[in-house]
Amino acid sequence: MIGEASAGPRPVAISAIDQAAAMSPGRRKSALVIVAGAFMMDLIDLTIVNVALPSIQRDLGAGPAAMQWMVAGYAVAFAVLLITGGRLGDTHGYRRLFMVGVAGFTATSLLCGAAASPVMLVLSRLAQGAAAALMLPQVMSLIQVMYPPAERIGALAIFGVLGGLAAVLGPILGGLLIEADLFGLGWRPIFLINGPLGVAGLIGAWRVLPSGRSSRASGVDVPGTLLIAATLLAVILPLMQGREAGWPWWCLASLAAAPVLGLLFLRHVRRRSVTGTALVDPELFANRGFTVGVCISLCFQAVTAGLLFILTLTLQYGLGCSALETALVHVPYAVGASVAIGVVARRALPRIGLRLIGIGVGIMLAGLVALFALILAQAPLMVIGGALLVTGTGMGLTGGPLGPVTLSDVDVAHAGAASGTMKALQQLGAATGAALIGSLYFALAPDLDSVHARQSFLTTLPVVAGLLLVVGGLVTRLPKDLRIFRKI
Repeated sequence: MIGEASAGPRPVAISAIDQAAAMSPGRRKSALVIVAGAFMMDLIDLTIVNVALPSIQRDLGAGPAAMQWMVAGYAVAFAVLLITGGRLGDTHGYRRLFMVGVAGFTATSLLCGAAASPVMLVLSRLAQGAAAALMLPQVMSLIQVMYPPAERIGALAIFGVLGGLAAVLGPILGGLLIEADLFGLGWRPIFLINGPLGVAGLIGAWRVLPSGRSSRASGVDVPGTLLIAATLLAVILPLMQGREAGWPWWCLASLAAAPVLGLLFLRHVRRRSVTGTALVDPELFANRGFTVGVCISLCFQAVTAGLLFILTLTLQYGLGCSALETALVHVPYAVGASVAIGVVARRALPRIGLRLIGIGVGIMLAGLVALFALILAQAPLMVIGGALLVTGTGMGLTGGPLGPVTLSDVDVAHAGAASGTMKALQQLGAATGAALIGSLYFALAPDLDSVHARQSFLTTLPVVAGLLLVVGGLVTRLPKDLRIFRKI
């Protein structure tokens, strides 16, 4: 007994890989369910909000700028903190940061559901995006830790399916919850539903996820994070608040300050890259395929986020659809995108190459033209759904290959940094689309009556199409000899 006592406690492995290696197959499956649930919770929460905007506007008296912030604010906070969230997981442990993120996401979801004013809801959405930025990077990190390369592909494929499923379930669930008006709470259950889900996720994470951290953790670039946040705020804040505020002097000063802040950020990351702790690695942008690819992703996310934002408003304000009808008419878009990404693009990309992205742009443009004509004619919802099926298919054929193409020629040593940077820029594109396209829409339809809502959509849609043409032009600048297309 004395000998056993003197031996002391067994040393605990610090590396998450060591901890994961001891997991049984059953525990690994349970862990996959936990992280997949968090992944779904985030994606559903992204897509569920658009459908609820008119209900929120009527209940809280939210103005156009507040409605934009409810969508774009989440994406901005998520994008700014995404890379930092990944670094914190490396340093402090993936399970720990995952649980912090889930707890924060759950608490901020409840705050969203309890919001008594537009300002409270906007601030809660910003906090929710920040919590998601702590939670989501750990999902992919834990998959990397728990599964060897041969099994990792299958696990990651599940997330591709879940992403498409979330795109379908989000609007439908939102429409059903609003239509049901549970306990007379109206739109609030779309956020409150995350409460029990988050608690279950926390309990499961504590019980089954491996502890430990990365064996090669890098530092967190706090000054870089603050600089990029200030740069984005200097652009987005005046775009979304300027019209309602009458374009005061601070709006112009803020826009003028944005390039200066951007240059300071670039100078900072170049200096910080020497130590390997910069928020963004400048070496990545020496790769032409990566640079052009992230520019395409940024523009394309602006197109898709802006389109879905103004479409939801037009269906409800311009055509008088209920929340449930609006949700259901989005289903063909989500189905077309899911099939195109999960089935068609995956098989066609190796054979067709970059032409597949160009074909996707062409199909999506055709869908936008049809959508313009149908909204103009106030066509039945089933017919509009057909146009959205075409649009969603084009979206999937364009967006599906962008990730593999952009990361194709990135050195494997920089794969994690490149993936995080690309995802952050995609979120920034979504926020920019909601800010720019949404601002134009509201400027043309300040009262959101049915006539002006339709006219505003018809005027704004060509701008969306123009951005999509920019995407098509940028595709031609991608290198033709990317590694993904080379014959081995």
